[in-house]
Amino acid sequence: MYHKLIVAITILCITSVPSFAGGVTYKDGEKYVKLGGRIQMQYHQKDPDSGDSSDDLFFRRLRPFIEGSVHEDWKGKFQFDLGKSNDDNEVSIKDAYMQYSGFENMKVTIGNAFIIPFSREMMTSSKYQQLVERTFVGDHNYGTPDRQLGVSLEGHSDDKNFEWAVGIADGRIDPDAKKLDFDTAVNDASDWNEGAMIGARVNFHPFGHLKMSQGDFSGETKATISAAAFSFSNDGDNNTRTDGGVDTSDGSKPDIDSVTGLELSGAFRSSGISVDAQFNSFSASTVDGNVSQGIYKNGETQLTNYAVEGGYMFNNTFEIVAAFSSQDADGYADPWTRTALGLNWFIHKHDIKFQATYRTNENKDGNNGNNLNEMFVQAQYVF
Repeated sequence: MYHKLIVAITILCITSVPSFAGGVTYKDGEKYVKLGGRIQMQYHQKDPDSGDSSDDLFFRRLRPFIEGSVHEDWKGKFQFDLGKSNDDNEVSIKDAYMQYSGFENMKVTIGNAFIIPFSREMMTSSKYQQLVERTFVGDHNYGTPDRQLGVSLEGHSDDKNFEWAVGIADGRIDPDAKKLDFDTAVNDASDWNEGAMIGARVNFHPFGHLKMSQGDFSGETKATISAAAFSFSNDGDNNTRTDGGVDTSDGSKPDIDSVTGLELSGAFRSSGISVDAQFNSFSASTVDGNVSQGIYKNGETQLTNYAVEGGYMFNNTFEIVAAFSSQDADGYADPWTRTALGLNWFIHKHDIKFQATYRTNENKDGNNGNNLNEMFVQAQYVF
């Protein structure tokens, strides 16, 4: 299996010559078109305590985008992903929205975006992450909504030290007893549950506005405290695995009736040190109240996850990172925990970087003794 790792390291070395990267913008007065994208090539090796090891070399993300404006205060953007394409899943739509910013300190977004403003880690772009993969609190497989199709309104104070956002969306959930997996209507599948979602968020920056980007390049002292909440309610239009109120999937893929989520999070940056902490709690129920499998017990679960992640930057070039995250649910025998250690090498900050993360999983899927070790190596180019 390690021949793939050798190939990955070889490509990283070949492509590590410093170069300049950045978005390309063409302007004509108030009109503009911006072209850009990200390339993330990843090596992933899995070594379970029981069973065979495996590895893979693939493009984690291939995301070109186009953004533009032909009218003052209006812009549009669409972005799609060609990474991890397989079988009939060749293209995944990510951002696809129009936005109006003509109000004072406010903007309206219509389309597919982070309409439900939940989870600081999820809303922090994958290109700005310290670890190769997000922790539990930023994973759409475990309660955090991904981009959704709908309308949002967001605003901020004059100094941007206080921000708020509200949104309403046509939500989707991919039924699976082992997960609480939110997806988007623009990449809809025939068996996904449908329903209305509403959400809201507030951010407070006591020392000045702090962008949603991990790592500390500036050395300035900044901090953020945030709270968010959302609700999903199944409209009953697409419960393909329920007949007469009874689950027909043997409990493995039950239709989801409702979900409510709560987030408390914070971030701190100073002198090369960065710390992010987040707690999520989700109350979810299945249409059939007798489902007891995966995260569910008697048709309900209280799914909780938290993560603490920190790093230290050396001369804006190298960064060591460590993280601990945990997830528990009513259907788990024991909490599922993850410990991660990482090293990042920045050629041009987040535009060109190389990352390695080693992650240990204990009690995977809540099963005692189900342990797994993972290695991730990733090369990133953003333009």
